[in-house]
Amino acid sequence: APRRRGPRPARARASRAQGRLRPALDAPARPVRGVAAALLAALVALVLGGSAAAGPRFSDASAALPVEHVYSGGWEHFVGGGLAVFDCDADGRPELFAAGGAGPARLFLNRTAGPGAPLAFALGREGPTGVVGAYPLDIDADGRPDLALLRAGPNALWRGLGECRFEEASDAWGFARGDRWSTAFSATWEAGAARPTLAVGNYVDRDDPEGPFEACDVNELHRPAGRRYGPPTLLTPGHCTLSMLFSDWDRRGAPDLRLSNDRHYYVRGGAEQMWRLSPLRRLGPEDGWHGPQLWGMGIASRDLDGDGRPEAMLTSMGDQLLQLNRPEGFVAAPFSLGAYAQRPHAGEDGRPSTGWHAEFGDVDNDGRPDLFIAKGNVDQMPSNALEDPNNLLMQREDGTFAEASVAAGVASVARGRGAALADLDGDGRLDLAVVNRRAPLELWRNVTPGAGRWLSVAPRQPGPNRDAVGAWVELRAGGRVQRQERTVGGGHAGGRLGPLHFGLGAAERAEIRVIWPDGAATAWLSAEAGRVWRVLRRAGGAPELTAVNSKDF
Repeated sequence: APRRRGPRPARARASRAQGRLRPALDAPARPVRGVAAALLAALVALVLGGSAAAGPRFSDASAALPVEHVYSGGWEHFVGGGLAVFDCDADGRPELFAAGGAGPARLFLNRTAGPGAPLAFALGREGPTGVVGAYPLDIDADGRPDLALLRAGPNALWRGLGECRFEEASDAWGFARGDRWSTAFSATWEAGAARPTLAVGNYVDRDDPEGPFEACDVNELHRPAGRRYGPPTLLTPGHCTLSMLFSDWDRRGAPDLRLSNDRHYYVRGGAEQMWRLSPLRRLGPEDGWHGPQLWGMGIASRDLDGDGRPEAMLTSMGDQLLQLNRPEGFVAAPFSLGAYAQRPHAGEDGRPSTGWHAEFGDVDNDGRPDLFIAKGNVDQMPSNALEDPNNLLMQREDGTFAEASVAAGVASVARGRGAALADLDGDGRLDLAVVNRRAPLELWRNVTPGAGRWLSVAPRQPGPNRDAVGAWVELRAGGRVQRQERTVGGGHAGGRLGPLHFGLGAAERAEIRVIWPDGAATAWLSAEAGRVWRVLRRAGGAPELTAVNSKDF
């Protein structure tokens, strides 16, 4: 159990103060009745002759996991339940690291034989209890991904040793682990730094005797001093942060840190926040920043309209807020865009939804990013839907979104938390994994018939920022330009490190270029569909474009 510093009367008061949030911890999760209906709908569609026009299809592959993994625990684990996706043994198949809450975190090793083969996983290392979330990144630039673990208690940095082995490196790297309730993370590389700058978001201050309401904890910025970290800089005021993301939001060539905050506990006076790194300051209306107030749970970003600036998808209770990124600042997307997903789209529960992890990805490879949102009640909150199916919002040609999760087979009504869209079997279609509170982790294989072509891009560069975090990858195909930024952070308590996936529609080739974190850009490079391409930056010369795998691992 997480280390405690003596009695904490605030926690007992917190349980009483919540009232409506008090869980029936010993009660089983409600039956997942929507899954059977969703799978039946998908089966009927396939029997009748599915096609790409019929929409996405997924097959339940949860049996591929060697054990049932449940995110469990009391109040400290109502939030969190993150999922980290990364390749820790360099075989081209991403692993899954799932937070466990009161139970152990677990690493699932991907043992899938190849494209078209059934998904298969083996049990790897078990992590500590108290883990809320995890994010992969290469902190020491040795080519082996590391892990940042968020906990209700001391956080941890794990150094990757290769072959999916890890060692605790917090002390060796001078990282102040703290003893807070950490629920958000993001990282970026500042110019000239030998290590990444790490941002840690904290939720309620568990030691505040007046809490939990209006008792939000401070956030932390860990900046390197050489190859070690100095004492953290505290970002105040804190407003109960549940997600944060470094991004070059205004494309000025430098990242800013966006924080999504939970108004359930800041109650009044709080809002979404944006921090500038140099000089370090919180942005306000004088900078064009007007942070909305919402029950912020997760952040996803993607350039949806082709103007080069990333939009921001913010999950919440009730309205899920998509903000369009305009030169004058962020504005709420019109309701007609179809992304608000404010109530359950299936079933009989008409109360407001609760969104957690959001992620963009081209599920059917038509060249348009789609949007997945993990849904689920906080625990037994009566004001919000108890049976709250996930959303799979497919982007149409006119830029609007249409719900497809029931027909696709992923409309689970378990209490979803962290999730990931990732190609787990190497067939070029994004599969789906979702961590659930008080219910087993769910895994779905993308079997969409007639999906478009695809390619993936892995930018690499020499120096400390090996994976080129902060770079933009642009792709031209089918008369349009797609853009993705390499980021670490966002989502809900978990993220992914790996090649950036692009759907191509019918195009057999595409042109790609990389705008590196320092603003230098490659020429446009011709690339064949159906491959993962590594773009290696070379000092003073043309980049090296290499296909690191084809249709096999």
